Amino acid sequence: MAHRRGKDESSPPCYAMVFPGLEAVAEEEIAADLHGDVKRSSGEIVVFRVPEIDAALLQLRTVEDVFLLAWGTDKLSRRATDLERIRRWSSHDADWNRLLSIHHTIRPKPKGKPTYRLVTQMTGEHGYRRTDARKALAEGLAGKLPASWRHAEEDAAVEIWLTIIGGTAVCGLRLSDRTMRHRKYKLEHLPASLRPTVAAAMVRLAEIKPGQVILDPMCGAGTILAEALGWARHCNVRLGRILGGDIERSALHAAEPNLRRLGEVTLTRWDARTLPFADQSVDRIVCNPPFGKQLSRPEEIGPLYRDALIEWNRVLRPGGRAVLLVSDKIALREAAENVHWRFIRQLRIRVLGQPAFLSVWRKD
Repeated sequence: MAHRRGKDESSPPCYAMVFPGLEAVAEEEIAADLHGDVKRSSGEIVVFRVPEIDAALLQLRTVEDVFLLAWGTDKLSRRATDLERIRRWSSHDADWNRLLSIHHTIRPKPKGKPTYRLVTQMTGEHGYRRTDARKALAEGLAGKLPASWRHAEEDAAVEIWLTIIGGTAVCGLRLSDRTMRHRKYKLEHLPASLRPTVAAAMVRLAEIKPGQVILDPMCGAGTILAEALGWARHCNVRLGRILGGDIERSALHAAEPNLRRLGEVTLTRWDARTLPFADQSVDRIVCNPPFGKQLSRPEEIGPLYRDALIEWNRVLRPGGRAVLLVSDKIALREAAENVHWRFIRQLRIRVLGQPAFLSVWRKD
């Protein structure tokens, strides 16, 4: 991402912050749903242009946040000399008036005096601190915002973010808010509950069609089911039955209020290795089975996956897809080969600090 002046283009580019490993899925959603042109995608950042910058950006489901790009570079030196460049780019290379004007069309000005907030994120080794980068950003913005605006540490009407990842930096005006990544439906949580954007990526990879029956046999707090319902509503697609269950009563107690307002879902307490469905009665299985740490002994994970997939294969229709998120890809591969599922695709992500694998399978 070579450094570029935002005001030199007829329409400012945008960028999305993405859960690490899901960049390719986010690209596909931006291209398909917004007719966007992805310019660069790497390291949690997807830079793109859309034909029209409007509230449709906020309907993206596989991204964490969306911004108007003020400036960006992939040529940071990682030394203290970067600070002067951050000041200069923020002061001279961004058309803040134009960006604020676009921002106000999507996020209307609140009543009273507007507030603003500066957010700086930094990962990797650098010869300066995050607070130094934030100070450089603030100095570059001097005189760029109306004098009547006051600074706020939270719930600000306008947020300007600077994100530095290794040698890459992007600076922009945040269009989204916390509900984009956390969702409004998340009333109840469970320990290690799945992140909504990851669940949304799993639903997208499932390639669900109208009228299909969707099953999450280990549904936990219901995040995958919620994202399936949200995707259907967003795309105006009428699904068949939405089925979810878990062996833990506490999981079902958490899932019920999370799903209540979203649509009709059948929740049942069951053992996922013995499902109350007829053979070949389900079109899509989307599931986040337990990781090894959630079992009493890690060696239980292989037998669990093997027994579960035998049952899931029984209820899955020929041509049906399964999208699974696991930590032990070898155990899953062996279980999938045992039922002759065909491997389609795999993405590597990190969940709660440990490697995880999001894979797509097809029953031929």
